[in-house]
Amino acid sequence: MHTQFRFSSAAFVLALASALSACSTPKPLYQQEQFDAGDSPYTHKFAAKAEPACEAARRALLSQGYIASSTRSDSVDGSKNFQPTSDSHAVIEIHVVCTTDDPKSNSSTAYVNAVQDRYALKKSNTSASVGLSVFGSLSLPIGSSDDSMVKVASETIPAGVFYQRFFALVEHYLKTDAVEPASVDAAAVPKEPLPSMNDVVPAIRAAQTGSDSEKATSTK
Repeated sequence: MHTQFRFSSAAFVLALASALSACSTPKPLYQQEQFDAGDSPYTHKFAAKAEPACEAARRALLSQGYIASSTRSDSVDGSKNFQPTSDSHAVIEIHVVCTTDDPKSNSSTAYVNAVQDRYALKKSNTSASVGLSVFGSLSLPIGSSDDSMVKVASETIPAGVFYQRFFALVEHYLKTDAVEPASVDAAAVPKEPLPSMNDVVPAIRAAQTGSDSEKATSTK
């Protein structure tokens, strides 16, 4: 009876250990890819053709300090460097592809992907070989080191506020390009604040109108 109880306890412990190990094992990355047919957070529809949509995306990247390159009218790439600390470095690369939904319609879809690469400073000591007639060749440290930046991580930026701000900024430039020059003086029209991917651009003050300038002159 005691022997049967020991075997039952051992089997229960092994089953429990197997269940816990299965729960603690992370799911493989390829199983996390859903390929859902619904709306993707990396895409956005614009009421414009593919070429002006990508041009607005290029201007949006340039306005935020990205180095934008465009070899085709329906795609644009941008990169920006960051220096979080003195011994670390980061680069964000954004890839945009614009496709026309229907040749007869005035709409397009932009597919955006952003990758963040992180680099860290690695030091390696150097040594020199010294030849001695008695002891032969000896390798001795000379006290110097070579510093180099080594890539330590590379990750696709997950969907979220980053892409939402980018799409909002592209929409801003599409609306700006669509507006025809007004007949009134531009100085009399208040300027709207420019949206930002980083949400740190201060609001642009409205330009002083003619009546305000006359009041200021009469006051003086």
